Amino acid sequence: MKHRITRRNFLAGAAALPALFPARGLAAGKAEITVGITVDTRPDWNGPANFIRSIDEASEIGYRWIETFWPYVARWENNPQGLKDELDKRSLKLETVSNGAGMRTDFVDPRQRAGVIEDHMKLVRFIHGFGCDHLKINIGGSSLPQAAQESAVYREMATTFSEIGKRMTDMGMKFGVHAHLNSVFETRQDIDAIMELTDPKHVYLILDTGHVSMAGMDPVKLTRDYTSRIIEYHLKDVAPENKGGYKGPPVGRLQARDGSRGGGQPSQQEQNLPASVRYRDRHFFELGRGGVDFPAILQILNEANWKGWFTLELDSTVTTAKGSATVSKQYIEQILKLAV
Repeated sequence: MKHRITRRNFLAGAAALPALFPARGLAAGKAEITVGITVDTRPDWNGPANFIRSIDEASEIGYRWIETFWPYVARWENNPQGLKDELDKRSLKLETVSNGAGMRTDFVDPRQRAGVIEDHMKLVRFIHGFGCDHLKINIGGSSLPQAAQESAVYREMATTFSEIGKRMTDMGMKFGVHAHLNSVFETRQDIDAIMELTDPKHVYLILDTGHVSMAGMDPVKLTRDYTSRIIEYHLKDVAPENKGGYKGPPVGRLQARDGSRGGGQPSQQEQNLPASVRYRDRHFFELGRGGVDFPAILQILNEANWKGWFTLELDSTVTTAKGSATVSKQYIEQILKLAV
């Protein structure tokens, strides 16, 4: 018996075709993101003396990966198993260890290059034993280059970065540079120059959403422009009015690590003030304050099938480090829908 194809039957069949043959390019991408936390928040997670407290509380909140600084773990330099045991007790793993005091961190001076490389490769070998896949570094020194010196400064930094990066690539690891306020690697010009002068196979970018915003950049645009060069984010928020980049007068030196403004030791009077007063003049805030468009960043990374780290970080808190870390964890889980 012959079936007569009517216009109605034809249209019904055509409507079913997309279900059988989905259009290419419509499938959403998905980034592979591992969430960690930097266990260094003033006042109660700050400094080597508070390291055990910080990992105790990070674990209690539910974090499973931590990032820290060399001075905090240097006591285990010759006993890495001791640090592994401390982390294992708390169901924690080491994401990476940043450079810091006790290391040579002048990446500009060619006379110091051999020593800087030696110090950082010693750190790389230490974290390699923990299975870390990357190194994140800050650049020491507070003197900013004069315009006439910029090209030379960039070349010297790029040379040192490239040598460390090549050695790390040979070890199956990645080398990432953190753009930081009040350093020789701070502005969009600095980032563009170093990314241009270095091989993308060996030198990568650590994008700190707070620092780049307060240096006048939009972290969303920076993400779009350098997706393939970014291996880790330091996640911190800024005030709502600074969304898309701070546009006010130049930002002065941030609070020193001891909590004082402008460096130096805090006075006895300052030390006696509660944290809610001492740290009220902040640039950085818990996630969700409103100044950084984290969902937009995540969308770009999903579309690129990006793989890397989201490391929560807050330099100081007006409550407690544990309280602030809890707020940011809730944002990551409830708003960004990422597992911690």
